[in-house]
Amino acid sequence: MRLTGSAPQLATSRPSVDPEADSAAPRPTASHFASADSPSVYWRFYWAVAAAQLTRWLPREPGRLLDLSGPGFRGSSRAVAAGHDVVALLPSVDAAPKRTLNLVNEHAPVRRNRRPGRLRSVVGDSTLLSGFASEVFDGVIADNRVLSQHLVTEASLTEIARVLRPGGRTLLCVDSVVLGMAVLAEQDCWPELSYAPNADVLLVPWPDGAITRCFTGEQLGELLTEAGLELEWIKPRTVLSASTVEKVLGDNPRALNRLVEMELKAADSGDDVSMHLLASARKPG
Repeated sequence: MRLTGSAPQLATSRPSVDPEADSAAPRPTASHFASADSPSVYWRFYWAVAAAQLTRWLPREPGRLLDLSGPGFRGSSRAVAAGHDVVALLPSVDAAPKRTLNLVNEHAPVRRNRRPGRLRSVVGDSTLLSGFASEVFDGVIADNRVLSQHLVTEASLTEIARVLRPGGRTLLCVDSVVLGMAVLAEQDCWPELSYAPNADVLLVPWPDGAITRCFTGEQLGELLTEAGLELEWIKPRTVLSASTVEKVLGDNPRALNRLVEMELKAADSGDDVSMHLLASARKPG
């Protein structure tokens, strides 16, 4: 097992939130692609794409889902609006939503011919799901890069497989090696960068002190298989560059829906050269 990384030294700049900011503002750094709380045009597009991808993935029939994605991801409300009962695992009581929303993002339609499901928030550790019995969920959502933050991802995937019912599915999003290499380069971690593409395990330090695990599509597929799951597909979360998105939406803010549809088609035909990878897998049975 090969690990990369050293204590981060370089701080990165945050993107401007001023809509009147000069168009020649500095380009976002790689760390920008993990700052999901950024109010930038790109992140508005990113989460619209994520909502559409989740809507496509959700089971057709109402079921019981477990959401491990944390409070930064608002997919639970979308799943509830589509008729599913959702257990959202949160790190603390303070992270619980104040109220249940039936709609989160208007850019990805939900089923309107179905009674909304129920949302239950539970405080617990998303690394080990010991508080849940085996084979009790029809689906597990692990979006928002949560499994990249679990450095021993193998254990997390084994737990996900355990709580899934036979035939149940999981949707997950992780950091890619492409992103990891970009972050290492920004921090001048050249020795680590030299063997990063071939590392069995790539752990990347971030300027804020966090460490995440990055994957190639092949590595992610192997881990899912080793956990006893059948890989359905792996695709990039987004293909369009931040500069392209910001240029299009800067010229026409109403083009978001069209841009999302373009992204979904591009991602379906793309490879794993992306900052984040999205995967779906099924438990046999």
